[in-house]
Amino acid sequence: MRLADGFFWVARSVLSQRQRSILTALGIAIGIAAVSLLTSVGEGLRVYLLNQFSSFGTRLITVTPGKVSTQGMAGMLKTVRPLSLRDAEALQNLPYINALTPVITGTVKVDAGDRQRDTSVAGVGPQLPIAWNMRVALGRFLPQDDGIERPYVVLGHKVRTELFGDRNPLGALVRVGGSRFRVIGVMESKGQMLGFDLDDIVYIPVNRGLQLMNREGLGEIDIAFSEQTTSAEMAKRVKRVMIGLHGEEDFTLFTQEDMLASLDRILRFITLAIAGLGGISLITGGVGVATIMTTALRERMSEIGLLRALGATREQTLLLFLGEAIVLASIGGISGILIIVILVGVGRLAVDGLPVALEPFYLLMAFLLSTAVGLIAGIMPAWRASKLDPIEALRQE
Repeated sequence: MRLADGFFWVARSVLSQRQRSILTALGIAIGIAAVSLLTSVGEGLRVYLLNQFSSFGTRLITVTPGKVSTQGMAGMLKTVRPLSLRDAEALQNLPYINALTPVITGTVKVDAGDRQRDTSVAGVGPQLPIAWNMRVALGRFLPQDDGIERPYVVLGHKVRTELFGDRNPLGALVRVGGSRFRVIGVMESKGQMLGFDLDDIVYIPVNRGLQLMNREGLGEIDIAFSEQTTSAEMAKRVKRVMIGLHGEEDFTLFTQEDMLASLDRILRFITLAIAGLGGISLITGGVGVATIMTTALRERMSEIGLLRALGATREQTLLLFLGEAIVLASIGGISGILIIVILVGVGRLAVDGLPVALEPFYLLMAFLLSTAVGLIAGIMPAWRASKLDPIEALRQE
């Protein structure tokens, strides 16, 4: 049998029973569409979350009080000494530091005239915009501390809108936690990160923050470092200085680079797990292909017998039936992928910033999976067709 004859036989077999072929391909298409949709959602969420975390930059180290250690089956958090401004000043002298800011956060009531709102307050250093990759939209940020604790405040974008509307807030007096501060700047909108509104914050000098919230220690120290060193080397330098100050490692370091890498691995695993759950729907499509091929085997007994009588070998008969199953599954796979591409395209036009991303790798894997389903589902009927005795098959006429 010539190769062209084989292709013609497969095409005729698929087209001769259009309704049955369409329903079979539809079963595969639904399964592939489910897998592609779930992987697209998972990939979209992965990209979204990584972008959220990296909005502060990837060359950032955070020092927090307390050392997390594992003993037996339980994790324990033990705080020996809180972080202090002295720690921040010592770390500021390290090489390769672009910016460093101490941070203390809390929630307070902010009043401006007849308007007030509960919002987050951050006591920070003057280098916060560089460390957090933020910009000042109006006015300026907190000045360098020269020993005078000036009652200055910088408003987040949302706080400015809620308290002042379209009015220029520069120079206005507001009450933060009952204390008066003068507005000297407004930050650009930064949006939300994991449900935390970065625009709903007011920034005050860190010393004022410690007094306002009646705290003795800082919540964290954030360090942005240059590209001339690695996060691992910078972490070693920070650890060396902190141990020298505290006498032991009673603090924890988080590098943004390591956090992003860990988060990426976790989210990729979740995406694959979600795709696996969606792949269960392909079982239905595979059963459909197997059923159709078994039915076709029974209906075309005489045709198979005639092929064998005319010289078709068992291997050729096996390949013909496998080819038909693969063609049906491939049509379903391509259709399912096209459905998802169209749905995602329409969704992005309808909803701005929709966290759905089409990953070519996953689409290719979905297509190969549909082909594999057709191959596996068609093996048994094809094997049975190749084992038929030509004379017995012709008698089925």
